[in-house]
Amino acid sequence: MRFSACLVAAWMMVLGCAPAPAGAGQEGASWSLTASDGKGVLPNDPSPPPALGPGAGFPPALPASDQGTIRSVDTGGEKAVALTFDMCELAVSTTGCDMEILSYLRQKGVPATLFMGGKWMRTHAGRVVQIMREPLFEIGSHAWTHGNFGIMAEEAMRGQIEGAQAQYAALREVALREAAEQGCPPPEIPACMGLFRLPYGRCSERALEVLAEYGLRVIQWDVAAEGGKDNASPAVARAAAGMVRPGSIILMHANLVPRGTAALVRSLVEDLEAQGYRFVKVSGLLGMGEPRLAREGYFSRPGDNLSLDARFGFDGTGRKRP
Repeated sequence: MRFSACLVAAWMMVLGCAPAPAGAGQEGASWSLTASDGKGVLPNDPSPPPALGPGAGFPPALPASDQGTIRSVDTGGEKAVALTFDMCELAVSTTGCDMEILSYLRQKGVPATLFMGGKWMRTHAGRVVQIMREPLFEIGSHAWTHGNFGIMAEEAMRGQIEGAQAQYAALREVALREAAEQGCPPPEIPACMGLFRLPYGRCSERALEVLAEYGLRVIQWDVAAEGGKDNASPAVARAAAGMVRPGSIILMHANLVPRGTAALVRSLVEDLEAQGYRFVKVSGLLGMGEPRLAREGYFSRPGDNLSLDARFGFDGTGRKRP
């Protein structure tokens, strides 16, 4: 396992056994933003991902009828929505961990689904162990180093999928072991990730088939909440709230790459609560009705992400060709 045992231990010393009760408004120091959470602060480790160990499994394969990208869920009009946050980094750099967002959601008792890249998990191992023990949050896969599933070869796709799952499994073992050492009840952490977020929102027909083989449900969105520049502007939150419908899946980031997202989250949560919406994890949303499926990935309309293929290296990970 290529994460810092010292970093994990330091965070676990202040973590404690029990998370704050939902809505209790408690915010321990360990959930506050620190210098090591900053963008590009921690060193980059471009070494290969850990190998899949005996404890790193996958859900059962999906039938052909479940293949595709899930953009929202038909809840029959029930005003439930899922907040989702991508937390990822490329092979060539590191990003941050927006604890301002996570702390706010935890204070408010708002559940969320966090799509983590495997290498990002390794960089922020202590934070991931902490998050795993918070029942408000669930973790989905965002590949190993944000590889582009619209242009990668199949072998590379499999490496991205398996690397992220192996890192998750390794940190899950740390979380369970630390809880036992502290005399805490074992946290309910799923044995594997069953949800997957496509980097860049890109895929191919073969990518959907491969992801289904691994039993991963591909979760996209119907509301891309963040704007291009100042996400702290109230106008951005109003525009996003205006696009939300019952069963929406909302895309944002919690890796300190887009600016102003923490302010956006606060405004958006308040706006949607005022409209009578409640928040659920993606897994909960999927249990409320039929998912709305598409056969391709995109931001707001088909084809609007194709220009990204040439911007982040030959495979989307930021690497230049060997």
